[in-house]
Amino acid sequence: MNLIALLLGLVVERMATKFFHLRRLRWLDRLIDAGVGCAEQLSAWPPLLPIVLLTLLLIFPVAAIALLLGDTLSGFPYMAFAIVVLFFSFGPKDIGEDVDEYCQALESGDPERIEQTAKAIVEGEVPADALQRIRTVKEAVCVQANNRLFAVIFWFVVMGPVGPLGAWSYRVTDLVRRRAVYSAMREQPLDGDSTVAMIRDAAILLHGWLAWVPARLTAIGYAAAGHFEAAIGAWRALDEQTDVSLPEHNEHLLARVGVAAMALADDDDETLEQRGVRGATAASRLVFRLLLMWAVVIGTMTLYGWTQ
Repeated sequence: MNLIALLLGLVVERMATKFFHLRRLRWLDRLIDAGVGCAEQLSAWPPLLPIVLLTLLLIFPVAAIALLLGDTLSGFPYMAFAIVVLFFSFGPKDIGEDVDEYCQALESGDPERIEQTAKAIVEGEVPADALQRIRTVKEAVCVQANNRLFAVIFWFVVMGPVGPLGAWSYRVTDLVRRRAVYSAMREQPLDGDSTVAMIRDAAILLHGWLAWVPARLTAIGYAAAGHFEAAIGAWRALDEQTDVSLPEHNEHLLARVGVAAMALADDDDETLEQRGVRGATAASRLVFRLLLMWAVVIGTMTLYGWTQ
């Protein structure tokens, strides 16, 4: 039942594009900001503890509903609830839709629109240099695909009977991380040893822990769906880096392995705009191929009853 709900949830994810704006969950911002504010006041506490408590508070309603529904009416209400939770756990925007908008901006030649659509993918500032921006966007597609899609699927499957709780837990840590980073950005200048900075780092670390395993499974998937030898070579080269945090290593791994798996050769006859479109499209196709692979594996598991 759980994996059937996941397959149906993926179908809804592909079809319900008009409702993606609902997944921004802006109504939770005030609650999370209040929680982050309280965490900043508890300077005597280990910074990770209030972040974990805030996360548990946001997870509790979904956990309570999932447990209450149980096997009621042969589990169909639970399945419907799981599909709804999955819809709000994915995203908030579809990575393929973001790539399409970015490619359209490149083809139109509008610098302002190009920057805006690139920022939507990178979820931050983008380099001014066109070549650097092209690579940054390709890397960001590989990173965001895990954050918006594959990690959610992973935790949904791993949590078994309480799959919606796993998917929602991952999305909650992402929401808390975003708001903690936003809160820290408002503190200028920001001391790295300040309570605000420590709360931000704790939120980033908690999200990084939950992303650790799915990031590696996604990287393996990129290698399998693309140029395997180049991807594994990039992975081995990255393992030599020891001066980065766990969340940074997750992102570097996805970015480097994903770009290497595309194995795109430079074409001297194409313009920078054409190169940007080709790179972003290749990244989107790599993600789609991997999604199909995961769907086949999940479907096989469902067919043979290997999981619930």
